[in-house]
Amino acid sequence: MSNLQLFTACVAIWGSTWLAITYQLGAVEPEASVTYRFLLASLLLFAYCRIRKLPLRYPPREHLWIALFGVLMFGASYICVYYAEQRIVSGLVAVGYSASPLLAMLGQRAFFGTPMTGKMALGSLLGIVGITLVFWPEIAHFSAGETAAAGATFTVLAVLISTLGNMVAHRNHDAKIPVWQGMAWGMLYGAASSALWTLAVGKGFAFLATPAYVLSLLYLVVFGSVLAFAAFLTLLGRIGAARSGYIGVMVPIVALVISALFEGFRWHALTWVGIAVSVAGNVIILRRA
Repeated sequence: MSNLQLFTACVAIWGSTWLAITYQLGAVEPEASVTYRFLLASLLLFAYCRIRKLPLRYPPREHLWIALFGVLMFGASYICVYYAEQRIVSGLVAVGYSASPLLAMLGQRAFFGTPMTGKMALGSLLGIVGITLVFWPEIAHFSAGETAAAGATFTVLAVLISTLGNMVAHRNHDAKIPVWQGMAWGMLYGAASSALWTLAVGKGFAFLATPAYVLSLLYLVVFGSVLAFAAFLTLLGRIGAARSGYIGVMVPIVALVISALFEGFRWHALTWVGIAVSVAGNVIILRRA
């Protein structure tokens, strides 16, 4: 697949997972839902690797890096996202993730010495401004409080942890760890870390056997985890964490389209202006030099 196809696939799939995640919140603890999601995804990936006879053995040193990648990307960051969405409006979470390309650019500079360019910085800033404009009506009517502060904190933690996970993924790509095997082990480690955290905080592993919960879980496993992350990690290896991080800017826009179709979201003037600004940033940050 071309870079544009991979980028489009990630945006389309993750844009739809916003709606799917809403069916995961409620009776089942968020830590348990994260555990189920990535444990099932890991089992599917191991089965795929076995069928294709892909090697699954790695030295202990590489397993440590894969484990770090899994805990950051598929464990801690997603638990923080679920915590945040329990406490604050989704628009604030979207604004937080719109900072992903800027943070990724800073991370690549700090860890790998990748030069920072004015074009990349401008595109990242346009992404943040655009998403803020899109969700401004939702944010303006949001009342602050202790719950809001906790939600904002979890959003910041989720974005920072996800960025660190991207840096480790970049390192693992340079170490020639294949995408499919790295995802299989990484999601297993991520699920294990989520399970341990669930036990540590005294939560249970309840399961809601309703069609809404089960179907949304399966969608998140197959599309939101296996296919989307395969596309994203391939793209990250090709164009770097900063450019691929712009997916975090475009995903909320797709989520708005889906929300308009299924949840009655009404578009307003700032929505169109924000989308235009975000798309402009997208063009700047992804176009060839």
